[in-house]
Amino acid sequence: MLQALYGAVGEERGRWVGSFQNYRLTSAFQPVYSYPHRRPVGYEGLIRVEDERGRPIAPVTAFEGVGNFEQQIWLDRLCRLLHVHNFVAQRQPDCWLFLNIHPAVFMHAALQVRMLARAVEVVHQLGLPTHRLVFEVTEDVMARDDSFEEAVEAARATGCLLALDDFGVGHSNFDRIWRIRPEIVKLDRSLLTRSRGSRRMARVLSQMVALLHECGSLVLLEGIETAEDAQLAMDADVDLVQGFAFGHPAPFLRDGEGVSALEDVWSMFNERQAQLRQDHLDRLTPFRTALALSLQSVQQGRPLVEACQSFLKLEGAQMCYLLDDDGREIGGRAVPASGPAEIDPRFLPMERAGDARWARRPYFRRAVETVGEIQTTRPYLSLHGARMCVTVSVAYWQDGRLRVLCGDLDWDEA
Repeated sequence: MLQALYGAVGEERGRWVGSFQNYRLTSAFQPVYSYPHRRPVGYEGLIRVEDERGRPIAPVTAFEGVGNFEQQIWLDRLCRLLHVHNFVAQRQPDCWLFLNIHPAVFMHAALQVRMLARAVEVVHQLGLPTHRLVFEVTEDVMARDDSFEEAVEAARATGCLLALDDFGVGHSNFDRIWRIRPEIVKLDRSLLTRSRGSRRMARVLSQMVALLHECGSLVLLEGIETAEDAQLAMDADVDLVQGFAFGHPAPFLRDGEGVSALEDVWSMFNERQAQLRQDHLDRLTPFRTALALSLQSVQQGRPLVEACQSFLKLEGAQMCYLLDDDGREIGGRAVPASGPAEIDPRFLPMERAGDARWARRPYFRRAVETVGEIQTTRPYLSLHGARMCVTVSVAYWQDGRLRVLCGDLDWDEA
C-alpha cells in the first residue's frame, strides 16, 4: 500500500500534494497555542481539496464517494502522509503534529501489528519522532467497539499521544476518559458557544476542565474565534487553544501569528479577574456585614430570628441557621418576615432538614478552621429547595462549644 500511496503524491514548488480521483489534495496547518507558554506547541494538519479547475471543495463533499473500507483506509493514510511530509519539510522543532484519523481506521491500523510497525518506521525515516505525533480520535467508536482500549494501548506503545476529539457532545462521558487516559482532551466548541451568554455554563465549563485535569489530561478548547472566546477559555483554565482568533489554517507554519492576540488575552485577564472579584465582593459585602452584626446579637443571647434581622432584611436573603460542632442544625431556621421563598413542590422531600448534618459543606469546614472570620462559598445548589445560593458563615465559641452561624442568599445567574 505504501508504494501506491507514494504514487499518488509528489512535490510542487516545495510543497507535497496528492491526488484522489479528480481532486488535488494539499495540507493546511492551524496552530495550537499554549496559554502558559504563549506560543504554538503544535499544529493540526487539515486537508484542503481542489477540483480540476482549482476551485476549493469541502473535504466532506469530495470524499463522500468513498466506496468501501479499504478505500477509506487508503484515503486516510494518504492525507496523513501528506501532512507528515509537509510538516517535516518546514523543520519546526519541538512541536506536536495533530493528525485526524477516522475511528474505524484507527481501530484497524492499531490492531494490525505489521501495519503499525511499518507506519512507525516510515515516520521515523521522514525525521519525525512518534512522540511528536498526536492522533485525534472521536470517542463515538468507543460506544460501538469493545476493542478500542486495546487499540489505544497498541498505538500508545509506539510513543505517540492520543487526543480525544469533540468531547462534550453526543455520548461523551468521563468513564471513557478514565478508561483510556488520553493525553489531551479536545472540548467541542458547542461548550464554548453555550458559555458565551451564561455565567452558570461558564462555571460548569471551568469545573469540567478541572475534572479533566484530575483525570490526568491536558485540555484543548477549539473554535476560539473572538477575544471574548479567548477570555472564556482563559477563565476556564484550559491548557491549549485553537481557532481563528490565534491563526487560520495555512500551508506554511506560522509560529508568531497569534502571539499578539495571546498577549492581549493575558493583559485583559488580570483586569477581568480583578473586576470579577470586585463585583463579587460588592454583591456580598452587605451580607457579610449583616452576618457580623447578627453574630453580635446571637452572642448576646437574642433569639435567632431577632438577631438575624439585619441579614434577613436584605434583598435576596433566604434564611439563617445555627450549626453545632458536628454540623447539625440547632433549633429552627430564621426566614425573612415576608416568609420563605416559594419551594418547588418537586423538592419538598429535601426541605425538611430534621436532624440534617452539614459538616461536609465548605461553609462549615472553612468556618471552623478560621474561628471568628466571615467565610463565603462559591455559588452552589442548595438542598433547601434546589436553588442556587451562596452561604455566608462564621464560627464562634459559646459556653465552651463551637457554633457556626450561617446565612444563605439567592444567587440567580443566567
